[in-house]
Amino acid sequence: MADRPRITDPKAYPAVGTDDHLPGLPAERLTPRFLRDRFSVRIDWRPELQGDGGSLEREPAAASVLVPLVLRDEALHVLLTQRTAHLHDHAGQVSFPGGRAEPHDADEVATALREAQEEIGLHPRHVEVLGCLPAYTTVTRFVVTPVVALVHPPFELALDAFEVDEAFEVPLPFLMTPAHHRRHIFDAGGKPRQFLSMPWQGEAADGALREYYIWGATAAMLRNLYGFLSA
Repeated sequence: MADRPRITDPKAYPAVGTDDHLPGLPAERLTPRFLRDRFSVRIDWRPELQGDGGSLEREPAAASVLVPLVLRDEALHVLLTQRTAHLHDHAGQVSFPGGRAEPHDADEVATALREAQEEIGLHPRHVEVLGCLPAYTTVTRFVVTPVVALVHPPFELALDAFEVDEAFEVPLPFLMTPAHHRRHIFDAGGKPRQFLSMPWQGEAADGALREYYIWGATAAMLRNLYGFLSA
């Protein structure tokens, strides 16, 4: 059986609309206190987006990503990475730090913390794990558990140049505003499918303003975080 179609150039599919009919999250829901409280109790909630089908030729593989929420100037920012262009999976894409589970990892949290330290040099002593969102299955057949955490400055990053071109931060309120969630449609072997994008204009490491194109699985997991915090 053939692989499901993959998108190599998401910008080739214009947005067909946004979700501006949905409310943004109020400021009080985007605080460390609210996040700690929300993850400390069980709520009746199911994620809107659970995956994009996955490859038909690959066995599923467990993976984790860290969703790092950095407290800066009394506001939370999401720490993201730009992957290098030569990687086999999700090359050049914006992603959370993370990767495949290893046999010696105790659990999903251990995978996320290890991968974040390996990829961007974020030491676990700066990370306060809040909890996990339900797993999301990527088109590359990774079953990814998002581990949401607060990250306490000051800290320094050391990027793995093989895997990561850049690390950058986006204000959490921007990403939790559905008016910034753009919907796209593409033809997946004769069947229309959707993906989300959340383009962000920010300052790069060299001081220049550039667009970071957040889309696909990363955008879907951010959308699920929105749903969890708004439930």
